[in-house]
Amino acid sequence: MTERPAVQRRMPRWSELKPLLRTRRIELDATKRRLDRALTIADLRAIAKRRTPRAPFDYTDGAAEQEVSLRRARALFRRLQFNPSVLRDVSKVDPSTTILGRPSAYPFALAPTGFTRMMQHEGEPAVVRVAERAGIPYALSTMGTTSIEDVAAAAPNADKWFQLYIWTDRAAGKDLVDRAHAAGYTTLVLTVDVPVAGARLRDVRNGMTIPPSLTPKTILDMGLHPAWWINMLTTKPLSFASLSDWPGTVAELINHMFDPSVTFDDLAWMREIWPGSLVVKGIQNVEDARKVVDLGADGLVISNHGGRQLDRAPIPLQLVPKVADAVGDRAEVYVDTGVMTGADIVAAVALGARAVLVGRAYLYGLMAGGERGVQRAVDILGNEVRRTLQLLGVQNPGELNRSHVTLPEVAF
Repeated sequence: MTERPAVQRRMPRWSELKPLLRTRRIELDATKRRLDRALTIADLRAIAKRRTPRAPFDYTDGAAEQEVSLRRARALFRRLQFNPSVLRDVSKVDPSTTILGRPSAYPFALAPTGFTRMMQHEGEPAVVRVAERAGIPYALSTMGTTSIEDVAAAAPNADKWFQLYIWTDRAAGKDLVDRAHAAGYTTLVLTVDVPVAGARLRDVRNGMTIPPSLTPKTILDMGLHPAWWINMLTTKPLSFASLSDWPGTVAELINHMFDPSVTFDDLAWMREIWPGSLVVKGIQNVEDARKVVDLGADGLVISNHGGRQLDRAPIPLQLVPKVADAVGDRAEVYVDTGVMTGADIVAAVALGARAVLVGRAYLYGLMAGGERGVQRAVDILGNEVRRTLQLLGVQNPGELNRSHVTLPEVAF
């Protein structure tokens, strides 16, 4: 048996060690230091969870009942297969597109989210400013915590959408529509999947109210998240885009204000009174998609409300090809729910969506670091979109098609 020669060892010279010694400048800005460590939306979520009291974090993070719908949506994105093409020139990639005839720097928009200032005190103005800088649309929720006019003033050049639920008080709803039009909002997003509140059990167990109540439990939580509480208590009290205040829970507010008797006739009425682009959000089957387009919708969002309404509802991504085929070029198709990466966005576009609405992802950024955290979330998603396009061998979203993605036959 041949013996191995002994390893010859020596002391390294300083000239050899010196290039390996790299010191990093100490970052004194705690927010920048925190956000720089976030490489993914999941990283931002982890930071947000540490920095935010349980009730508002769970309101953002959670879904209805057993949260099956949300888990299935994320599982489908994880299990799909990309089919790249090679030897394509991807030295220059343009991730921009058009949404409702207007330019968007990326094939995604920032979705409407309720009670945004409750997650972090900078709230909707911070989000719309990021959207303006990034060149993508932003939708203000009826249940937002900044007025229609204040959001418009925060980012005059942003492509602003207004999301509306149809209330029992139709006159009040029409007033919101008129205000949005007067303030320069280009698009009305009519959400139709909330006839009553879903059973969001995390909120019930946490006893979450709007704004959060000072109870023994929340006072104890102050010690764990003092910065959040200081910011909430020392900045402007929560105000709503659509009402002055509300002392109860989110579910109680929804069941008090929203009209469960809404029908397609109400959509036709909304088409008559709104002069801008009209998008219907909450579509979960092909037949409804056809109906809303027949009634004049310019776009529709395949959505199960982020899994926050009917648990075990259809997975939105699975419906994209069928709905896109059904409506053809008569309306644009968007999708949401479970989106955590730029690759998710690219997959949805390849399957037939014009764009994706992103909600939780940017809220994690907001909770992690305010406006800079939202910017970090958009930058992460944008970079992931660009990289995924390059790795698929396409130069822009318009080149994507269904051959680039294979969905598993069984999603869960």
